[in-house]
Amino acid sequence: MPTVTTELEFGSVFQLLVAVILSAQCTDKRVNMVTPALFEHYPDAKTMAAAEPEEVYEYVKSVSYPNSKARHLVEMSRMLVESYGGEVPQAMNELLKLPGVGRKTANVMQAVAFGRSAIAVDTHVFRVSHRLGLVPKTCDTPLKVEKELLKNIPSELAADAHHWLLLHGRYVCTSRAPHCGKCRFEDICPKVMDGSRLS
Repeated sequence: MPTVTTELEFGSVFQLLVAVILSAQCTDKRVNMVTPALFEHYPDAKTMAAAEPEEVYEYVKSVSYPNSKARHLVEMSRMLVESYGGEVPQAMNELLKLPGVGRKTANVMQAVAFGRSAIAVDTHVFRVSHRLGLVPKTCDTPLKVEKELLKNIPSELAADAHHWLLLHGRYVCTSRAPHCGKCRFEDICPKVMDGSRLS
């Protein structure tokens, strides 16, 4: 498997954070359509912190939940400027303090931006982990899946494993109609379909 990384397009750690926040319950493709204009006007935390949510909304209105995301982006940028000198903090507990940043987003930042051993569990990772039998059915929350995967995947492979699972779920082991015929794991897959989706 070639080296993999996020399909989100960005030019800095701040821009990656913005893109990941926008990607919640939205496709990377859609996010990549709106971020060029957004980043042209607000390339860093300082410029976005000076904006109003209504202004940012105009650039992100085609993504899911644009009102709350626009508000979170401005509040997050202001906190970065006020508390972190405009830089995105690397510590997990500091990332989680930022508006709009939950555990999944913080783990993406840990893995992609800072090269840490982290696995972000989105719907794709959750589904594939269950269907392939990588986690037991008792792992019924993203946090439980994350902990189980980290117990069994070598730390140096964790960040890549996140992308392997995510991309497999996005393009092969899809939610409604998995493409089992073109799956490399077809002959060993236990096809654990029950509980493989986040409700």
